[in-house]
Amino acid sequence: MSIDVVVATPTFLDMTFVGLEALPSLGQERFAGNLVRSPGGGGITAVGTTRLGLSTALAAPLGDDDEGAFVRGVLSGEGVALVERRCRRTPVTVVLPAEGDRAMVTVDPGVRAHPDDVAAFEPRAVAANLDQLYCVPGSAAGYITCGDEEARAFAGRPPAGLSDMRALFVSDTEALALTGAASVPAAAERLSGDVETVVVTSGSRGALGITAGVRTEVPAIESGAVVDTTGAGDLLVAAYIWADLRGASPEERLRWSMIYAGLSVTTPTAVGGAVNEAWLIAEGTARGLAVPGAAGPAAS
Repeated sequence: MSIDVVVATPTFLDMTFVGLEALPSLGQERFAGNLVRSPGGGGITAVGTTRLGLSTALAAPLGDDDEGAFVRGVLSGEGVALVERRCRRTPVTVVLPAEGDRAMVTVDPGVRAHPDDVAAFEPRAVAANLDQLYCVPGSAAGYITCGDEEARAFAGRPPAGLSDMRALFVSDTEALALTGAASVPAAAERLSGDVETVVVTSGSRGALGITAGVRTEVPAIESGAVVDTTGAGDLLVAAYIWADLRGASPEERLRWSMIYAGLSVTTPTAVGGAVNEAWLIAEGTARGLAVPGAAGPAAS
């Protein structure tokens, strides 16, 4: 079996308070309009790449519990192939979107994808966390993300294995934590010496990408009122992989990615905001982008 993308990133059940009036302070009670369940973490990237027409598998194990059954059902319905290995409990994140951002609380038992599970799918590309470089086969392009936990664990010392990866995606705060640099541009420059491409996102301020010393700054798109920013970074990675496998240039990859991420924030949950390939292409061409070629080997 050969799969376009294998997602090794831990996958959660997200429980999102939709229409939350405000974040509660200690001792306060606030109200929301609804509580919605959806796949989170790597599951968001997997849904994104599948809707963009790439064959996708999830190597992150899900729990043998009700939460895992729900996430498996959603992902299977999207056409994502699932690893057979399971764990006892599925990670769960409570998401509180408010004031154009969100707060989250996570329970994570810590079970991770196994390299053998990833390799069995014979992937062309692998999406994984910073602490999962060992999961990326030498024959696949690695697209690496970093969360708060990894930023703390690797503060001041990004792992040497990054040099073999295709791209690293970090937020501005993660970039500063990883490098100890005094500014985001300085942090991006420092990380660009560790990996082929680094992409630093700054929310509504856009993103900075550096490939082989060439810098590209792309603004965030105006897509409407911000409802839920959860998972926008996961979808940015999905679209970046899509554009890269289609042979787009580094600047084009970043521009397509920013459009895809920006479209998602007007809808509750990232899965709810992950549009399909035709929608993305329509939005991109309306903004002057040329459609990248049919999927082929990752561009060098």
